[in-house]
Amino acid sequence: MNGATDATGAVRILLCDDHAVVRAGLLALLDSASGIEVVGEAGTGEEALALSAKLGPDVVLMDLQLGGGIDGVETTRRLTAAPGGGPRVLVLTTYDADADVTRAIGAGATGYLLKAERPEELFAAIHAAAQGRTALSAPVASRVLANLRSPRPTLTDRERDILAQLAQGLGNREIARALHISEATVKTHLGRIYDKLGVDTRAGAVAVAKEQRLLP
Repeated sequence: MNGATDATGAVRILLCDDHAVVRAGLLALLDSASGIEVVGEAGTGEEALALSAKLGPDVVLMDLQLGGGIDGVETTRRLTAAPGGGPRVLVLTTYDADADVTRAIGAGATGYLLKAERPEELFAAIHAAAQGRTALSAPVASRVLANLRSPRPTLTDRERDILAQLAQGLGNREIARALHISEATVKTHLGRIYDKLGVDTRAGAVAVAKEQRLLP
């Protein structure tokens, strides 16, 4: 709906979080806010997609980790790519790693907030997102700016080779065999790759590498 509101002028919200207690807390919190109406809640990405198509919310408040099924990033990508223009997506999560932020924004999220934010900041971010304006938690905004100001990480040919193997889902032993190097050498290169990309997991390394076009 991209910025539309209901007849009362309230921003229509769909909650997506796999924890029922968290959803209940958010529902109670948002019920106290003026100009905001929660029209539905989902516990999985698949449920959020179905409810969004049915209810047509203005903003989906999206967690990143959703247990089984598709995660918050993939759900965000599908929501924002919906025919006719999908809802705005405002990520609300406890995760602030560079890889998470990069993936969410790359998937089309309008904003990225941490669950530690004050209620007033959340309310303001929801209204901003409904109007298509970017809303970022202060720590996230600082890191995004820092990343924009810093040069793109330079990977060695060997590090690119290892990343390419990671992207195929190979383990350390398989990578070592494929590249004719020791497992210890693979681990050393992985540590350097993680440092350069600002991640701490294999999946994060592959995600950031793809976002920054470090992989074909």
